[in-house]
Amino acid sequence: MDFAPSPRARQLTERMEAFFAEHLLPRNRDWRAALDGGASDAPFMPELQAHARAAGLWNLGLPDLPEHGLGNLDFAPLAEIMGRLVWAPQVFNCQPPDLPNMITLHTTANPEQRARWLAPMLEGKMRSGFAMTEPDVASADARNIALQIERVRGGYRLRGRKWFVSNGAHPDCAFLIVIGAMADAGPRAGHTALIVPMDTPGLALRRRLDFLAWSEPGAPIAEIDFNDVEVPAENLLGAEGEGFAVAQTRLGPARLHHAMRAIGLAEVVLDLMRARAAERQSFKRALGDYDTVQGWIARSRIEIEQARLIVLRCAWMLDRDGHRAAWRDVSIVKVAVPEMLQRIADRAIQLFGAMGGSADTPLAAIFSWARAFRIFDGPDEVHLRQIFRSEPAPAGPLGDNPLLYPGAAPLCGSAMQVPPG
Repeated sequence: MDFAPSPRARQLTERMEAFFAEHLLPRNRDWRAALDGGASDAPFMPELQAHARAAGLWNLGLPDLPEHGLGNLDFAPLAEIMGRLVWAPQVFNCQPPDLPNMITLHTTANPEQRARWLAPMLEGKMRSGFAMTEPDVASADARNIALQIERVRGGYRLRGRKWFVSNGAHPDCAFLIVIGAMADAGPRAGHTALIVPMDTPGLALRRRLDFLAWSEPGAPIAEIDFNDVEVPAENLLGAEGEGFAVAQTRLGPARLHHAMRAIGLAEVVLDLMRARAAERQSFKRALGDYDTVQGWIARSRIEIEQARLIVLRCAWMLDRDGHRAAWRDVSIVKVAVPEMLQRIADRAIQLFGAMGGSADTPLAAIFSWARAFRIFDGPDEVHLRQIFRSEPAPAGPLGDNPLLYPGAAPLCGSAMQVPPG
């Protein structure tokens, strides 16, 4: 395994670090003030996007895009830098859910669909959303999807409700990629992907949603009704009944990109912890003088390095073998990284005390996002089940295993004689 970035990736990483320090970090408070004032985006976003594009830091997350795109391994350090600020990815046109949607359109859409939907997204002129989760079914089992898609003259009609729709509450969201079930395919079958413009009659935004009193900045989530929403046949993405395959083209990269950015967030949290430990005193001693605090910081460093390694390994495997071969590693990353970030954010909140749970620091929002990450794009339990199923079957009865010492066999269930009754 070789996780070393390419020369181009090293150059881009250096350029990204300099860009971040000069253009993004000094504007973070201005961005927060703009959103607190009710804006959907900071007014300086177009200016920063123009600077990023001129610097060649644009559309970096599409591996098959010849002008700018990078493989997953080379993209990882760049995504980590972007992840330090929740609004930074948008500066580089690498924000969720648009980036995985662009990957899906680039991979799945026909030429006409790419011209209509993908081209303006690559220019940063169009936002999008993704609608798969539903409130009335257990969406951890995606076969339960209940939104009905019916064939009508010239196209399709949708009936149902989605919630936790990524970016669905953003005023600039132009369309959704919607996963539903063909009405004539029977239960738990016929899942199909459609492109649904937000201005389609019958599409109704019910409400904006929060999670643990937190809402995704710059990509607010929504609950949306589809009341006899009709779209033309040319909005079919892929083929009827292939909705899961379409969804997987975006969910694999989305999970990994979230994890890459989470490493950057974890580094931010750790940086804040170090500063707090050095500057804050309690009982006439700096917090950093206490063994407990030193252990928190040391363990957090260990966990970040472990998480970074499994993210890089997963990125390397995706580049080498594709999603079908790397799905197990994607699941491992999906479980391990948000747990790591949640633990570190929890320690930081404890270290900061009351301030840590306030809006004066990003810690509460980071904790909430980490907790949400353990549910969206597949809850921990689903991924753990898949990882368990990938483990090889035992080679034989435990009592015959040469790793056990003499005399241990009678204690093993496989060697015990259970009396009848």
